[in-house]
Amino acid sequence: MQTIGLPVKDDIKKRLRKLGAFIDKEAKGEDREGALMGALHQVQAEFGYISEEAMDFISRKLSVPTAHIYGMATFYNYFSLKPKARYQIQVCKGTACYVGGGARILSKLKKELGIEEGESTPDGLFGLGITRCLGCCGLSPVMQVNDETHVRMVPEKIPAILKKCRRAAEGKKSRGKKK
Repeated sequence: MQTIGLPVKDDIKKRLRKLGAFIDKEAKGEDREGALMGALHQVQAEFGYISEEAMDFISRKLSVPTAHIYGMATFYNYFSLKPKARYQIQVCKGTACYVGGGARILSKLKKELGIEEGESTPDGLFGLGITRCLGCCGLSPVMQVNDETHVRMVPEKIPAILKKCRRAAEGKKSRGKKK
């Protein structure tokens, strides 16, 4: 498996060096906690999740116990300890969305994707989850695909949304091959 033309291990080492430079810049004085949160955000952005290797690296750089880093990484919903799918679908199951048909949206997505909530498709393209509120109660039911919010959802809209994501992913793959 290759990543950006480099063997995976070399790519990870390069990314960890970049993270180390970020930590060195941010970890001035005694503000290890602030540097830790920034480092976790950097890892999430760079790798898409926070691996054990990254936690160990941060622990060594900041002299913070790995257990403390793990605690922070599991406390905040933004962070993930597993690689995430390219398209994270969140279905709102807050009261307004539930009453408005959110369960039908979730059911249709499960059927279309062949996965349950908390799972990802085998190709890593889609991940499915639930959330309790997206703050769009007056536009329910609502679902979110990455940062794009879809309001007044009905099950019939789902195939077109998934198709659009698949097309976008294919476009990125074909552009990547030309380079």
